[in-house]
Amino acid sequence: MALIVQKFGGTSVADVERIQAVALRVKGEVDAGNQVAVVVSAMAGVTNQLVDYVEQTGKLYDTQEYDVVVSSGEQVTSGLLALALQSIGVPARSWLGWQLPIKTSSAHAKARIEGIETEEILTSMKAGNVAVVPGFQGISQKNRVTTLGRGGSDTSAVALAAALGAERCDIYTDVNGVYTTDPRIVAKAKKLDKITYEEMLEMASVGAKVLQTRSVEVAMKHGVRVQVRSSFSDEPGTLVVNEDEIVEQELISGIAYSRDEAKITLVGVLDQPGIAAKIFGALADANINVDMIVQNVSADVNHAATDLTFTVTKADLERAVATVKAHAQDLGYKDLQSDPNVVKVSVIGVGMRSHAGIAQRMFQSLADKGINIQVISTSEIKVSVLIAEEYAELALRSLHTTYGLDGDE
Repeated sequence: MALIVQKFGGTSVADVERIQAVALRVKGEVDAGNQVAVVVSAMAGVTNQLVDYVEQTGKLYDTQEYDVVVSSGEQVTSGLLALALQSIGVPARSWLGWQLPIKTSSAHAKARIEGIETEEILTSMKAGNVAVVPGFQGISQKNRVTTLGRGGSDTSAVALAAALGAERCDIYTDVNGVYTTDPRIVAKAKKLDKITYEEMLEMASVGAKVLQTRSVEVAMKHGVRVQVRSSFSDEPGTLVVNEDEIVEQELISGIAYSRDEAKITLVGVLDQPGIAAKIFGALADANINVDMIVQNVSADVNHAATDLTFTVTKADLERAVATVKAHAQDLGYKDLQSDPNVVKVSVIGVGMRSHAGIAQRMFQSLADKGINIQVISTSEIKVSVLIAEEYAELALRSLHTTYGLDGDE
């Protein structure tokens, strides 16, 4: 008998009919002799509606009460799924975040899981009950309901799998696995049988929407084997595992992209110690995350000034520009230029560690298509470039072919 955690996203539980279909899928695991815990999201669109209700009461809302409201979507789904399971003869019981409890930090609307008590839920599961747990929610040390931030149900599922010592955590979604790139753009994209935690983490962080970044971090930390698969088919999905589980490791596993990028360039910044600290310190104080950064070599003969380019999310662009302008006198730049019409494209693969020339092939492929690179950043298993948004699809197709990832259309 194996202990399996299954997680179903909003599209999988969009209405009662789909919840009943999920119940049948859960029953299949129970009939196979497995103990099952299920983590559910709110029905598709419900969380957005709840957030809208909160914002209608006023923009400067209390985040503690925000959590009370928006966490209710998952509570409804968990109760409905427990009822649907009971109606087909499967014993089931729902467990809200405060009932386990799932203990979190007190950072309302973006809390982090600190621990999960499992004694009672394991006792119930061993007695033959399916445990249905609402994702996205927990309870603070002050006994207030908390939420984990958008996409937090993936993190709930992986954290629960780690706490229960589950054999596997299956994340059911509207895609049937992790692809070498977005199949909606590149028809020759291939589904991967397996991908490493590190590669999945990089793909999630640079734009791939299959798994939430924090959920991959938790899986990697605790060694939870995660399978991404479709709610609407029975074919196997993609396993996210340790590198040593993959016998034939590809040089490059995937090409990811993010349209949620905006570029800011400060022209004529003072070229002296402490200026960069002032710029990025001010942005950090405003809770604005900076991604890619490049500083040009000073063209000034006296090395008195240089240009500094960095990227932020599109949502943060307006605030970032305002923040930098507010410190203009301290920074001493001559001009500020912003551009929201950019996209970040990334080549990812653990094979980069042992092979030279990966970046050069990327740059040459883009050059051959006449695509100008604006910013470059790298990690041990990733090379990212910033390009004009209009070239996004051309870049993805070109790089997918360059690294031999094309499959059959």
